[in-house]
This record gives sequence, C-alpha cells and structure tokens, in this order.
Amino acid sequence: MKRINKAASAVILLLLCCSFLTGCMYPKEMRKENQAATGEFVVVVQNAVDQFHAKTGVLPIKNSTESTPIFEKYPIDFKKLKERAFISNVPVNAFENGGTAIYVLVDPETKPAVKMMDLVSYQQAVEAQKLVDEFKSKNAGALPKGEVVAPSFTRIDFEKMNKKPIQVQSMYTRQVILPFIMNESGEVAIDYSEELMRLIDKKSLQNSLDAKQDLRELLVKESFYIPARSFAYRWKNGQPTPDNKE
Repeated sequence: MKRINKAASAVILLLLCCSFLTGCMYPKEMRKENQAATGEFVVVVQNAVDQFHAKTGVLPIKNSTESTPIFEKYPIDFKKLKERAFISNVPVNAFENGGTAIYVLVDPETKPAVKMMDLVSYQQAVEAQKLVDEFKSKNAGALPKGEVVAPSFTRIDFEKMNKKPIQVQSMYTRQVILPFIMNESGEVAIDYSEELMRLIDKKSLQNSLDAKQDLRELLVKESFYIPARSFAYRWKNGQPTPDNKE
C-alpha cells in the first residue's frame, strides 16, 4: 500500500480546523443525515457530474497527488459544477456546506461514480496517528502494539500510551464500532475487516473472491461511502486480511 499521504492529511485537518473555528460545522444533532436524503444527494451530484463530463469531456475534480490513497484521490469540485450551472446547491451534508462528507469519484476512467468520505472517521484516524507518532518519538521508535491481527499488523494499545481509546462509528453498520490497526512502520488505519466479513457472508461471496482483488471495492460498491483512511484487504485463509500494497 502506498503510504497514507501526510500532506493530504495536513490539508484536510487544516480545513477541518477552519470549519470548527468559524462555526460552520453542523451541531451533532443536525449532522445525523437521513440515509434516504443521503441517497438523494448522491443522485443529484451524480447527475451533475455526468452532465459536466458529457459537456466538457473532463471530470469536475480537484487536483491530487500520485501518493493520495486511491479512494480519496478524486474529490469533486463543486465550484466547477456551480460555475456551469450543473448544480444549484451544494448538498447540505457536504464539507463545502458545513457538513461531514467529502464527495469523491471512484472508477473515474471507466464509469465515474459519486461516493462520499466521512470526515469524522478520517479525523479520528488522524488523531490516532498523531498519538502513535508521539509515542514512537518518545520511546526510541517503539510502537504501542496490541493484539496481532495479521502478519505485520497489530491493534493499537491505547493503554500503553495512557490515552482513552478513540472509537470510530462505522458508516456501513451504524451500531458497529471499528478499531484501529497499524503496520510495522506505525502507519495507522481504520480496520474494516468486520464490515467486509459481514458483507461477504451476507452476499455468500466466499467462493467467488479473487485473492488479488482489493476487498474494499465491495464496500464501495454496496454503499454510498468509501472506507476512509484504510489499508487494502485481500482474501487470505478465509478472511479479509490487511495488506500494505494497494
């Protein structure tokens, strides 16, 4: 897996901080987006993107770098859509309108599809990364390793850092809390293995999975959301297993 881009993380964190300081982020009770409404937002943005693409031959996306994680690489530029009147209003749940979702495109070269990245999950992962980096710098490069979950991957032991565990609410099954994992370099990501296994079981996909495919694509296909701040996953020994290679 390509290293999670630190520059991209810094930019997103800066934007988040600006939003909190200016008070444009919605209060918690106002940010509980209705799933039906969320689906309608995605449809509206998808139509706008399709029209823009058909009219201009290009996609309305912002610039990114080669090292930006694949599912986060093509953020939608609402300014371009509004300038050409392909969309009248930015969705209320979009970051640009004070919400908690960054709208992105997946499969831009084949069939561009509109999805969202949850900023709350992303920010929590960045906070966990900061704690691990601080611990590493103060302990001669040692990592706060917890349970081994796969070769080269462990849980994060927040107790070793004398910190309260950071919890991430899943965007796929809202009552599920997702843990963090890290690789041997101390790179932190959200662990989506539980959600992947749930989906694989639900769809009875065990016998149809390619050992080389990135299982995160299953979540993207079945949901409005991309798996923010994540490692790739492969099907190994009958379970989704994190992999350092995308």
